[in-house]
Amino acid sequence: MAGRQRMSPVDTAWLRMDSPGNLMMIVGVDVFADRVDWERLKQVLERRFLRYDRFRCRVVQDASGYWWEEDEDFDLDQHLIRVELPAPGGKAELQKFAAQLASQALDPGKPLWQMHLVEHYDGGSALVVRIHHCIADGMALMGVLLALTSTRADADEHAEPPPVRPSRRMHDGTWESLLRPFTDATVKAIDATGDIATRVLHAYGAVLEDPNLAGEAAAEYARIAARVAQDAAALALMDSDTATSLKGKTSGSKVVAWNEPLRLLDVKAVGHALGCSVNDVLLACVAGAFREYLAARGEDVTGCEIRAMVPVNLRPPGSPKTLGNKFGLVPLLLPVGIENPIARVLEVHERMEELKGGYMPVLAMAILGMTGLVPRAVQNQILEIFQRKTTAVMTNVPGPQQTLYLAGARLKQMMFWVPQSGNIGVGVSILSYDGGVQFGLVTDKKLCANPQDIIDRFAPEFEKLVYALLLLPWEEYVDPELAERALFATESVAGVATRLIENHAEPAPAEPAQPATVRRRRSAFAAARAAER
Repeated sequence: MAGRQRMSPVDTAWLRMDSPGNLMMIVGVDVFADRVDWERLKQVLERRFLRYDRFRCRVVQDASGYWWEEDEDFDLDQHLIRVELPAPGGKAELQKFAAQLASQALDPGKPLWQMHLVEHYDGGSALVVRIHHCIADGMALMGVLLALTSTRADADEHAEPPPVRPSRRMHDGTWESLLRPFTDATVKAIDATGDIATRVLHAYGAVLEDPNLAGEAAAEYARIAARVAQDAAALALMDSDTATSLKGKTSGSKVVAWNEPLRLLDVKAVGHALGCSVNDVLLACVAGAFREYLAARGEDVTGCEIRAMVPVNLRPPGSPKTLGNKFGLVPLLLPVGIENPIARVLEVHERMEELKGGYMPVLAMAILGMTGLVPRAVQNQILEIFQRKTTAVMTNVPGPQQTLYLAGARLKQMMFWVPQSGNIGVGVSILSYDGGVQFGLVTDKKLCANPQDIIDRFAPEFEKLVYALLLLPWEEYVDPELAERALFATESVAGVATRLIENHAEPAPAEPAQPATVRRRRSAFAAARAAER
């Protein structure tokens, strides 16, 4: 980068979205089994992290907009800081420290990122990372951070970083695979080059400007334009989700929590038994954890639905070559009101299927781009329409399934949270790594002072699902194909249950599931979309 580079409209929108109640920072926590060597870590960052220009650039503004400008006084020691936790220096202290950093703004006069190396944590080290969302989206930053690691403790960090790639699709359970039909159809219908969001909107405009487009091209443009119009109307007309204690005006003070990872193979076994994806199973457990938390507070969860805005990667397959923000958003309603764990998984599966083939992520990306071009007050008005209808932001990122090392230290756990805008006060993170699935939660302290009370319910919800599946009254099943698939997977599920019982002396009993009485319901979003047809 020579001197200055103009900031894109989408990145500008994220920069201007900072508010006292929510800072637009991506916050990550890495836990290492070994001590991270300070000098070796600095060398890794200098060679592999700072090769990206944006980490050496500060943001400047003039009458024409925002720019990336190289910081001539850049000093790595102002961005990488050594700390020790107060006694006893355990998980609670690390969570409190990470929450404090998540509530503090980055210095606007310097490049918008910072790392804190926590020494002497749990026999090893921890690293708390903060990066402003205007620099890049979560998928790009995951690629950058993975490029800092290696698959051997004695790896040579001076060599070119190995191509550490995310895991293969988790049985079609990732957002990328969910939207793959949409991406393929769009590229094929419009063109194989250019930006997806630009192409879709161009197709819509082409039909309006030239109604005499001939033959197959006209029909294809018309189909895309109609779907874009339907999805746009659904975005604008979707109802607010259920009012719970998790919704309200945020204070800006954050609290974070995380759990011990679930075994990924166990989640896969349950998903296979139900004919659903890993993603369906995990999201159903998230919904169940919210349900139990709200019910324990005495709140009515009958028919409760919590909407989560889910980032969807719009980058081409492979490791990200550039930074910046290239993702869309889809609104997913979590069926918190469904008590039966099997019925909840099936409902989540159905709602995920409804999202396929739509242009919702592209529209959301285009809206962000447009808001970056208008005055900040107008941007806030546009975004507020969606924020008041949403309770949470949720990410689901498939990480590498091999053990990684950073500066010679073994990476034991990794998690991160994307920011919540406006008055959204809940962020859910699901990340798979090295054979496990890690849940993380960040909440506004005013709305939920103890997110650990929610996160601790994720694993029990998975256990309920396992036991309910084993107790399924097959003589009453309503779906023969589902029953056949589940019977084939019974041995695997029984193995999961055995491991759970071995880990818990007295597992909580589960009520027998009754799938024959399950009534499939259409989500509020799908109803809004259908009303426009």
